Amino acid sequence: MPKVFVSELVLRDGHQSLIATRMRTDDMLPICSRLDAIGFWSLEAWGGATFDACVRYLKEDPWERLKKLRKALPNSRIQMLLRGQNLLGYRHYSDDVVRAFVQKSAGSGVDVFRIFDAMNDLRNLKISIEAVKKVGKHAEGCISYTTSPVHDIPYFVALAKEMEAMSCDTIAIKDMAGLLTPYTTAELVKALRAAIKLPIHLHSHATSGLSAMCFLKGVEAGATILDTCNSAFGEGASHPSTESIVAAFHGTEYDTGLNLVAIQEITAYFREVRKKYWQFESDFTGVDTRVLVNQVPGGMISNLSNQLKEQGALGRIDEVLAEIPRVRKDLGFPPLVTPTSQIVGTQAVLNVLTGARYKSVTTEVKNYLLGHYGKAPGPIDMDVKNLAVGNAESIAGRPADLLENEMERLRIESEGLAKSEEDVLTYAMFPDLAKTFLQERNAGTLKADPLLPKEAAATSTARYAPTEFNVTLHGETFHIKLTGSGHAGEEHRPFYVSVDGIAEEVIVETLSEIEVSGGKSNGKKKAATADISARPRPSHEGCVSTAMPGSIVEVKVKAGDKVNAGDPVLVIEAMKMENEIQAPKSGIVIAVHVKKGDSVTPDETLLEIQPD
Repeated sequence: MPKVFVSELVLRDGHQSLIATRMRTDDMLPICSRLDAIGFWSLEAWGGATFDACVRYLKEDPWERLKKLRKALPNSRIQMLLRGQNLLGYRHYSDDVVRAFVQKSAGSGVDVFRIFDAMNDLRNLKISIEAVKKVGKHAEGCISYTTSPVHDIPYFVALAKEMEAMSCDTIAIKDMAGLLTPYTTAELVKALRAAIKLPIHLHSHATSGLSAMCFLKGVEAGATILDTCNSAFGEGASHPSTESIVAAFHGTEYDTGLNLVAIQEITAYFREVRKKYWQFESDFTGVDTRVLVNQVPGGMISNLSNQLKEQGALGRIDEVLAEIPRVRKDLGFPPLVTPTSQIVGTQAVLNVLTGARYKSVTTEVKNYLLGHYGKAPGPIDMDVKNLAVGNAESIAGRPADLLENEMERLRIESEGLAKSEEDVLTYAMFPDLAKTFLQERNAGTLKADPLLPKEAAATSTARYAPTEFNVTLHGETFHIKLTGSGHAGEEHRPFYVSVDGIAEEVIVETLSEIEVSGGKSNGKKKAATADISARPRPSHEGCVSTAMPGSIVEVKVKAGDKVNAGDPVLVIEAMKMENEIQAPKSGIVIAVHVKKGDSVTPDETLLEIQPD
């Protein structure tokens, strides 16, 4: 009987950490029979960001992925990562949605539910744990590990004792950023072993280069389950490699009993698979001890770099990484794990790109400050709170207690789109995103963001156009779509383009021009130019603009409306977070240049106010 058990993460956290969660189901299924034969304690294969990525980028039904994996892994426990009351989204859901989601997940193939809350507010785990136990599945209570003046070992021990009292089956130490050090790991595990009777499951990213040493000290202190990732998607921002950990304990009292050669055969498969996803590789997923200061988790860093690239601001990532711990302190030291990692990270990006801290505050930060995500671990900076939400009163109870049941309303809203209860739950997670996904799926027009051939690396960023069309060059075809641009007359004009689905910014220096005049129509429908190019540049104090590129979620005003300075006038989505844009001056709205769904970029007027 092995003394140490291994959970394999290659089907979820490994590719989430290194290639922005882009691995497709078709690349998972061929190797499942070999993974299934190894004898892992569990295979983490669902949850986390995979649900979002399936719908948003891969155009796959995440429920179908789960069912296919269940069929392909008949002998393995399938494990998922569940964000407590947030489930797999970025807000709290009503209790009936949580119960329905857990029930459908269990019925579709999940055996182990690792349940965490970004705030370590255990009130937000209660319904999820109860729902998992009700369907007879394994509930793993999760400590979101972090370091701060308010997080110490007695704090974590108290969490574990309460989780044990809530009937959890195991306790996971979730070190999502790789902040554990070897001797702290030993001290924490020993303290937990003395306080609770449940098995201890260790999860640590390798970002700081310390996680393998932490595993050794953790096992010696009494941890019995380890999270590892196949080396093809291991190390760096991912996890200690499975092969290395198996080899390290081989022949000792902690022998895992796993076949190293069989695992290496799986590695050979995934090495080839990874090559297909070269366009999602990041320069920021190797060993980086700066994580011990900025605390950016492994699953966030590859996505953050990609998102900054989409903003044309990848060169400012060091500024963002320096700003993240400052924002975290302002917000009371929340652990950086979804959704708080995205909340803090997006606000840090805004603080850097706008050139002024909290000049623009996201809706999610405002909700956080009002207690809608739970109780902050430490004191919140009151100056920041007053700047963001004024004198608004924060809620004191469990956030979900304020929510009415949602399932019936969601069924009605998704009628005509949803073909099953699973579809309704997909709609619950991401209404606007799911609406488009379900419409395209029902019409048979789903098309994943393309995987570019490696040869396109040198040329894909050099293509731009004022409309949307295909360009064929040396036998390679590229799909070009203009999503925004600077303004005509600029000496160096930026164009925001999508090249085979990959967002890029190109700077065009005009050397000569021709006047484009009208001509005879060839009978074909012309592609519409990006509406953003026709918007005026800000020219007076009543012009409303955005701090970074995104899409319009809601237009809250119309021409003729009276607004006061600070009133919300637009909602924009950028980096998966919604940002409420406020009126800079009091006055009358005289022009609105955007509508819901429009792509927008900085340095252009979205609406105009005639100041009083």
